[in-house]
Amino acid sequence: MPTEPMPTEPMPTEPMSAEPMPTGPKPPAGRVPHAEQGPPAEPTYAGSLSPAGSGSPAGSGSPAGSGSPAGSGSPAGSGSPAEPGSLGALPPAEPICAGITDEAAPDLAGQLAVLAELGWSHVELRTLDRRPVAELGRREFTEVAKALADHGVRVVCLASRIGGWARPVTTPFADDLDELDVLLRRCGELGAPYVRIMSYPNDGLSEPAWRDRVLCRVAALAERARAAGVVLLHENCAGWAGASADRMLELLREVDSPALRLLFDTGNGVPHGYDGLAVLAEIAPHVAHVHVKDAVGDRYVPPGQGAARVAECVELLRANGYRGAWSLEPHISLRPHEPGGLADDAAETFVAAGRAMVRLLR
Repeated sequence: MPTEPMPTEPMPTEPMSAEPMPTGPKPPAGRVPHAEQGPPAEPTYAGSLSPAGSGSPAGSGSPAGSGSPAGSGSPAGSGSPAEPGSLGALPPAEPICAGITDEAAPDLAGQLAVLAELGWSHVELRTLDRRPVAELGRREFTEVAKALADHGVRVVCLASRIGGWARPVTTPFADDLDELDVLLRRCGELGAPYVRIMSYPNDGLSEPAWRDRVLCRVAALAERARAAGVVLLHENCAGWAGASADRMLELLREVDSPALRLLFDTGNGVPHGYDGLAVLAEIAPHVAHVHVKDAVGDRYVPPGQGAARVAECVELLRANGYRGAWSLEPHISLRPHEPGGLADDAAETFVAAGRAMVRLLR
């Protein structure tokens, strides 16, 4: 695989942060052959996770909100990505429901409020007060982590901007490396097993050059994640492998790392003109995390009310052994890559979409 020169300029540092990257025993040296990787890594959610909504780690004996760091049972920085079957031999009695709650409220208090109304104890963090998680200062982030722990809320994934709409393949790779380094530290503190990435929209490169640069960048990112015990999740969204099952599988095969898996978004295919269910049929064994949304044309609707065949996606994923979280990203009140703020009824809309998702899952 061609290599992309690593940035030589000094890397930016995290505001008010001097903590080192989490350390721990590293996985064995060498690449894990793609054919031997088996099903995608199951999330540990920082140790033994009890069924969604229980509020406390399984067998911990301590109530939620005890004040310990969110997910402190087994930080993501333990040195190896989550292993298949970490949730036990049987799936949880209830689905693990989470949400990207900045589509309900910009502030943490508002985001926690919608989780409480839905009775959910898991969240996928993307922005707080309209700022990406990686841009929060050290003190701000510490306060966020404490608030999440106090409310018994665990973080299932950090949604990054790496390789996304605003970062085509010609943008400086240093920006992505810097963001990932911050997020890996924060995964360690939160016990979050995953960071969401995309695969870089093109910006004037030839098809072969675009492919090669994407593969080089994702391989470098995956190696950093592997060393920190975190798994990167490539979403079927923006970039070289955003809409093609063949390219998603090629990305996994060429990068060839246990620290790279797939994130499947149930609703992205409808507005972007491809059959999401058909894509899922080819990639389902490699899916480690799911975003739930639905759409009719380019209009987003509550799950189950559009053309994305969400119920069929759920059935297919479960048939392939999926036991991870179902993370609501409705896009009804906010599209994060487009201008505009939240609608006035964003919280109510998010809760309604969440209840629609739960009906589909049960």
